[in-house]
Amino acid sequence: MSRMLPIASLAAILTALLASTAQAQQPQQPPFATTKVEGTENVYIFRFGGHQSMFIVTPAGVIVTDPIGLRRPAAKTYIEEIEKITKAPIRYVIYSHSHFDHIAGGKPFKDKGATFIAHTNAKARIQQVKDPDVVVPDQVVTGSKRNITLGGTTLELNYVGKNHSDSMLVMRLPKEKIIFTVDWIPLNGVQFRGMADNYLPDMEEGLKKVIAMDWERMITGHPGPGGRLGNKDDARTALSYLQDLSAAVKEAASHGKCYDGAMLSPRRGAEVTWLPRRQANRLRHPNQVA
Repeated sequence: MSRMLPIASLAAILTALLASTAQAQQPQQPPFATTKVEGTENVYIFRFGGHQSMFIVTPAGVIVTDPIGLRRPAAKTYIEEIEKITKAPIRYVIYSHSHFDHIAGGKPFKDKGATFIAHTNAKARIQQVKDPDVVVPDQVVTGSKRNITLGGTTLELNYVGKNHSDSMLVMRLPKEKIIFTVDWIPLNGVQFRGMADNYLPDMEEGLKKVIAMDWERMITGHPGPGGRLGNKDDARTALSYLQDLSAAVKEAASHGKCYDGAMLSPRRGAEVTWLPRRQANRLRHPNQVA
């Protein structure tokens, strides 16, 4: 016996088919791209796949951040893209933090004579793992701040404490009011499920320090929605989310739930309607598998 599908079901199927067709017809994103940051004279973003990093061109040389070369030929392409813009030597490569998906593959830069810099905790981790695809830093950041000045451009290397790793640098260009930091201040999103290698409540304190800095735009380690750059509202949203979630778990625990159970309790509602559906669901149900 045949059955008629409800009109609502037919509409839902049709909508899904149309959406899939529209997505299939969208032009494929090129595997890599180099973009000059609008309103700047010398700040660029290099993207390879779903990772990206910042580089700065000066008359005295180039400052590069993460090589983003894990299991891909990004560094070779990265250097070729830089050489299309300038023939100045690549002087520095600065690691954002110790995670290899961002910092692996830097040997071609080392072969060009670049000096590698990272937080001291990142160097310790790299030396511990001994991955041949990750260049050991030549110099380290040991305090809360170090400046790199090259060709009239100053880049601050700020350490604001533990957040996504214990080695994250927040790189700030004072003149351009731009920061570069990776994987812990989402754009229209929330933290990775499980918050691997994240430190709480240290992350909240770090966000407060970042918000207090003088900057207007943020380059992240993965492209933002539509390629947009971040801003202080993104940092404020990330802080509010962590504070809200933490308070909800503590409240549940205060009513006698163990922390494992308390972490399953929080639910978030209207305040996350601006998020894409899957990410909004992650925020409303942070421990539910999608």
